[in-house]
Amino acid sequence: MKVIVTGLIVMIFGSAMAQSVPAKEENIPYLVTFGKDAETSYGDDDFTQVFFFSVPRYNKKPIYIRIYDPDVGGEIDEKAGSFNTKAKFSVYGGKGCITEGDARQTSPSGNFKSGNLLFSKTFGEAVQYDKAWYTFGPFNPSEGEYSEDYFGYVFKLICEGISGDDGNLYKYFLSSSGTMNVPVEGGNAFTFEYTFRLHDDPNQVSHIYPYIDDKVISIKQANFDWDKDGGIKIYSVATLSFPLQVSENNKWSTSQYFVKAPEKGKSLDIRFSKSLSKKVRNNNVVFYVTNQYGEFLPFYTVPIGGIPKFQGSSTATPDP
Repeated sequence: MKVIVTGLIVMIFGSAMAQSVPAKEENIPYLVTFGKDAETSYGDDDFTQVFFFSVPRYNKKPIYIRIYDPDVGGEIDEKAGSFNTKAKFSVYGGKGCITEGDARQTSPSGNFKSGNLLFSKTFGEAVQYDKAWYTFGPFNPSEGEYSEDYFGYVFKLICEGISGDDGNLYKYFLSSSGTMNVPVEGGNAFTFEYTFRLHDDPNQVSHIYPYIDDKVISIKQANFDWDKDGGIKIYSVATLSFPLQVSENNKWSTSQYFVKAPEKGKSLDIRFSKSLSKKVRNNNVVFYVTNQYGEFLPFYTVPIGGIPKFQGSSTATPDP
């Protein structure tokens, strides 16, 4: 039975092994979280970001969660005046870590910090952590919460901008080593709301991969503070370029998409293409997707079913 489960997880997640967040296939430069005193027009609606890490049940070895550039200062982070921001990273596991309903919402309210607090550290401006990796762990996989819905033992990592108004830009890696980025076989990472930095280069296209299970009939996408910086479109095994409504500065925009039968049990490819003429720099954006019941859908950094490739004959839907 253990061999069958292992093969199933490898098949679902494909051959990709990397558990970098953002993943190479997403082509997203950094996650971003601003201090709680920042203007939301900087591109962060709630100054909190929640990510989950899934470790397959057959994995018995310790795991580590590594953070690149966790401090708020230096070359990578976004300064608003002078650096005055502190960012708190907290790892949770145990009962309720993912199964608590508030943990799967996009608003940091209620019991979203559910589960057992395993480790926490606050970073300010600290040169020793600038452009360097900091490691949380080791954690025994069984310290996470087991969930068949999310393919294994789940850990939750919350980043909060607890003070200041600067932007903390950072990356994660789920590793089997405390000193190097070594992928955990069959592991994955996911979130229900992505707050991230776009490339400055308008030729770079970023991707997010929401998973569509067999119960999803339609989805509603929401994006915040896109700054009208180009277009956001859906691609899939059955759809070739479906445009979504995009937001202006410090505003939300939503639109609906009806799921096609071949798309169920697979991931969608939502592509973020910048404007070639506006040349917007340091653009941060928030994005989430819900199903027809208003339930938030997970974005997996290693897309379930692999990156979707169009398999039909169709014409692209024109921009609205």
